Amino acid sequence: MTALAPLLEAFFTKRLMTERRASEETISSYRTTFCLLLRFAEAHLGKAPSELEIADLDAPLVGAFLEHLERDRYNSATTRNARLAAIHSLFRYAALRVPEHAAVISRVLAISGPRTHRAVVTFLTDDEVDALLGVEDLSTWAGRRDHVLLAIAIQTGLRNSELTGRCREDVHLSSGPHVRCVGKGRKERNTPLTTGSVALLKAWLREQPGAPSDPLFPSLRGGALSADAVQAVVAKHVARAAERCPSLRAKQVTPHTLRHTAAMRLLRSGVPIEVIALWLGHERTETTQVYLHSDLGIKERALERTTPIDVRPGRFRPSDPLLAFLESL
Repeated sequence: MTALAPLLEAFFTKRLMTERRASEETISSYRTTFCLLLRFAEAHLGKAPSELEIADLDAPLVGAFLEHLERDRYNSATTRNARLAAIHSLFRYAALRVPEHAAVISRVLAISGPRTHRAVVTFLTDDEVDALLGVEDLSTWAGRRDHVLLAIAIQTGLRNSELTGRCREDVHLSSGPHVRCVGKGRKERNTPLTTGSVALLKAWLREQPGAPSDPLFPSLRGGALSADAVQAVVAKHVARAAERCPSLRAKQVTPHTLRHTAAMRLLRSGVPIEVIALWLGHERTETTQVYLHSDLGIKERALERTTPIDVRPGRFRPSDPLLAFLESL
């Protein structure tokens, strides 16, 4: 076995899991990246992954791999950059452990990703929210679960992984009702619950008894819902709601859209951007400022506060030649 295999193993077990205590989502993303990279290298070099050398993963091969992601796998520039970030992380780890490969490592670390275009975020209007929450069949167990899940997602703005990872003990419905979660960067935060959300959760917990460690939103088999299951729930209900609210047909609604919706509802209620950043668990307020660019209403209200420019429509008429001569003196 070559030096690459133990290096990669140490990178995951020591660097990511022990030193950085990376989240499951980060480890899963990195694992996928290197599985794709090693299979790509195997196909191009004719060597099994366990036989690959560090020098085999040079800048030309990594560059070809990144092009393959966009051309053949139809990955976006954002996904491509995320894969490159994982590769850079491994090679920075390798720089101090295999200095004999410094030339290869430096060339790979010099690879840069394309700049990405930040699109305006998609969010739901109040009418679209009402339509989405009004299509569920509350006569079934799954229907009531989905209704509570969607309502809590829109009110709290929790990420998909934060929703699926919540247990019954994470919900506090007495004084100061809130839901506790650990988000990105292992940051713990408490998100307040409205009176309506408290009523929904109390009814749901009474119907669905269980241990404190049981999932808040279980699947039909009793385990926690997967991220794909939540995506399917959102897609199903959006398709139904679009019959009542046609504007939904023009939007690509995902679980993250519900998070954007929560942020926009707070912003339109006058909540400061710094508070919204804390609410969503953003590390920097710059991340939250994307919502300012997405709300045309805020810009229109700002325009109304400005002093109108005193202009009058009309066509340009040159002055009389004689007067022009005299004014030029």
